[in-house]
Amino acid sequence: MSEKNTKAVHFETTVNEEEIFSGRVFRVGLRDVVLENGEKTKREVVYHNGGAAILPVDTEGNVYLVRQYRCAFDSEMLEIPAGKLEKGEDPFFAAIRELEEETGFKSDSIIRLGEYWPTVGYCTERVYLYLATMLTKGETHFDSDEFISLVKMPFEQAYKMCMSGELADGKTQLAILKAKEYL
Repeated sequence: MSEKNTKAVHFETTVNEEEIFSGRVFRVGLRDVVLENGEKTKREVVYHNGGAAILPVDTEGNVYLVRQYRCAFDSEMLEIPAGKLEKGEDPFFAAIRELEEETGFKSDSIIRLGEYWPTVGYCTERVYLYLATMLTKGETHFDSDEFISLVKMPFEQAYKMCMSGELADGKTQLAILKAKEYL
């Protein structure tokens, strides 16, 4: 599916937009739009460069997740290694970078699992998903503000945790569900 579907039945027309916030990770715009029925309203849009995420799976069928604190939920989360994209950065190479930085692994086999748009109601973020197999161990290279623990478990356990809701992170759930097709 393309970003702009030329056969779209429903639409809005932006007549003005003002930037109301600009931060390190995202910026926010406030749009004045005209709806298809002619009514006028406002839309808040979060502009985000997106991210890349990768599910490492070893030859014994174990997955490696990272445990880290997430401020927005005031909680630790188990997730696949991931990171935000710099403007114009290739998601494939970003996923490779995050794999090595957060797990120390390198991979001789990386499969693209697709992309997903986590919050289409107000955010432009796209997350590109990958599966890494044929892993070789190296050194981690955490960012100075990252405090991460690596968690190893059988793929089937991660799958069950996904289905039960114990793994709550959306990119992690989707990557595990899609990877099941290949494993």
